[in-house]
Amino acid sequence: MVHVRHHRQLAVLVLAFFCVIGWAQEKPADIPPQWRGLIGEYVKEGETLSVLERDGDLYLQETSGLSRRLQQKSEDTFSAAEMGASGVVSCRFDRNEDGAAKLLFVDGREYRRIAYGGTDGESFRIEPLRAPSLLRQEALRANPPNELGEFFQSDLVELVMLDSTIRLDIRYASTNNFMGEQFYSQARAFLQRPAAEALVRVHRSLIALGYGLVIHDAYRPWYVTKMFWDATPQAQKEFVADPAKGSRHNRGCAVDLSLSDLRTGRTVEMVTGYDEFSHRAAPEYTGGTSLQRWHRALLRQMMEREGFKVFESEWWHFDYRDWRKYPIGTATFEELQ
Repeated sequence: MVHVRHHRQLAVLVLAFFCVIGWAQEKPADIPPQWRGLIGEYVKEGETLSVLERDGDLYLQETSGLSRRLQQKSEDTFSAAEMGASGVVSCRFDRNEDGAAKLLFVDGREYRRIAYGGTDGESFRIEPLRAPSLLRQEALRANPPNELGEFFQSDLVELVMLDSTIRLDIRYASTNNFMGEQFYSQARAFLQRPAAEALVRVHRSLIALGYGLVIHDAYRPWYVTKMFWDATPQAQKEFVADPAKGSRHNRGCAVDLSLSDLRTGRTVEMVTGYDEFSHRAAPEYTGGTSLQRWHRALLRQMMEREGFKVFESEWWHFDYRDWRKYPIGTATFEELQ
């Protein structure tokens, strides 16, 4: 009885804290394990269907947003009200050996699952136009664009020097990134001091809720932005910054991050993995599970309270409010040290 009372008191305290910060959405339960391999997008001749979870039920959703609840008949078979018409359709999933669906049959019509990659902590990958290792010296010899106007004095500080409990997972210091190449020689994260101090406040607020921040990237030297641009195919360039304009990361006021579960020590599962080059990365994307979307919304809420704004096409990317007031930088981490 004492344990029950303790848990109820803790729940009340947590809810009260959420209300104080303007966040009172109840945390949803995770989906059943047998559904995990079904969530995703399926395509047939340009028509895309999305399987998602909402309020404890699976839904089949068209590109238009029209969705129908799936009623489970067996492990891999469901029925649903026919999309856009009356009647009921049958849905059957065909899984791989690992349990992930590869095909969806809607009344016998075959839809193939889109493989986006970037699962279980592994980054989404593209096929670079040129090997980044060959572009490094060329990029280091190049100069950032010449900007007119007055800017704040750069004051980049290392995040872990302000709070050592902030976790780092700097993907560009490893080969676990969208190009599979190491871009940074050191796994470090720097931000302009006001942005860094605001981020520390976010992290400490999250600790009270059992979460912390995990940083994937912060200040990015301009020469690395040029390497990204020169190696990325034209069709995917919308996901990388044009070096002719410079990146918000180059100014030291942008950060890529996610949530860490302090109980497990693992990065929280979001709707997509970090750096996925697809429409699913948008902060308003409606797919995935209720729990994934809840975590995504919590991160956004906490960041926006401290003056950050989420980037329109990447749920993990946040810009500090004064990013335009800082100059483009290209100093390496060694030079900052």
